[in-house]
Amino acid sequence: MRIPRLLVGVAIVSLALAACSSSTSSPVATGSTAAPASSAAAEPVTLTLWHGQTADAAKAMEDLAAEYHRSHPLVTIKVSPGASTTDELKQKIAAGFVAGNYPDVSYTYGSWAGELAQSGHVLDVTSWTTEPAVGWDGLPAAARATATVDGKVIGMPAIVGNLAVIYNKSVFDAAGVAYPADDWTWDDFRSTAKKLTNPDKKIFGTAYSVAGNEDTTWHLWPLLWQNGGQILSADGHAAAFNSPAGVKALELLRAMAVDDKSMYLDQTGEKYGPLFLDGRIGMQISGPWNLYDLQQRKTSYGVVQLPGTGGDHQTVSGTDLWTLFDHNDPARSRAAFDFVTWLSQPAQDARWNIALGNLPLREAEKTSPAFAQFTRDYPGGPAFVDNFTNAKNPRPTVSGYDEMSQHLGSEIAKVLQGQGTAQDALDRAAAASADALSG
Repeated sequence: MRIPRLLVGVAIVSLALAACSSSTSSPVATGSTAAPASSAAAEPVTLTLWHGQTADAAKAMEDLAAEYHRSHPLVTIKVSPGASTTDELKQKIAAGFVAGNYPDVSYTYGSWAGELAQSGHVLDVTSWTTEPAVGWDGLPAAARATATVDGKVIGMPAIVGNLAVIYNKSVFDAAGVAYPADDWTWDDFRSTAKKLTNPDKKIFGTAYSVAGNEDTTWHLWPLLWQNGGQILSADGHAAAFNSPAGVKALELLRAMAVDDKSMYLDQTGEKYGPLFLDGRIGMQISGPWNLYDLQQRKTSYGVVQLPGTGGDHQTVSGTDLWTLFDHNDPARSRAAFDFVTWLSQPAQDARWNIALGNLPLREAEKTSPAFAQFTRDYPGGPAFVDNFTNAKNPRPTVSGYDEMSQHLGSEIAKVLQGQGTAQDALDRAAAASADALSG
């Protein structure tokens, strides 16, 4: 049922993206600027939307598209998965660029934004986001930043989230360990993980994905930021994570995995969630996409903000997008933007996000009946909403981010499995990412 999230990386297809961009097109297409000023279609328009979702979310999107058509009879939306999973959509979109068969709207991971923007096929809808009816400023700042590449907005946030600590109360109770508190530190997190670990029962205090993809990489960012480090240089064209702050961050994780042996290392990134539900892992640093499974399993759990460094509990946001693509048809462009804007409004978001166990897109929704029901169904949800105040930095939307993430994820995985030092690993990842980031 769950909506596939941004946790699993996909193959880099930057060469395919670059190949399909014409020599005369700018990195971000500007077809939107020629669209009619009115949001109501004046002529029949057919849009294609790809979503890559599982059954419940797919049904919700089909219902929403049909409802939109009833109130906007000139706009027909052909809803399709596009690919069997969201993870496969990036390659499908790239192939579509080459073949001239790509959608008007597609669900995409936020980490793809920079690369997709370089294709020459995305819309620049920046001017439209200033329209009061859009409510752009009512979306989380980190989500707006993810949808913005080089100052140009290329889509609308589809799902928002962030990383916090979800803890299994049953594991804590069995070990006689106190539940985490909001003012805890990373030293507290480490010592708690050690107390929860029971090798005889194959119970681990915490877990980490060593699949070597974005799930591996983005879990490092909060620690990096809390220690005063940055992902990239000020101009965005070089890695900066191989700093003393980055080394300190990765060394803490290494110590937990290698020295303490309190960290379950997940080779696929797909196992630690089910193990948490089974009471084999005490704490997972994860997001609200777990809430549905926790509710279905009736797991006794709590959610608390990430441990802090000097009182800084900074986290990283996870935003997926409805990315908009240009077909040199102003009417289609405007209709596509209007549809995703409509999706983001509270009445529709209640069915697309809140009803499916995801966080509301807008702060204003916290007073809605739908959110009240969400709070009853998913008691950890409000903690994730409140945690947006700790999401102060977005992940970069530069074209080389996705490739950089693969290099860094691979090196983090090696260190956590006892292969090499933090400094050497970060230096190797920075060097391997240089070409991708230099463009």
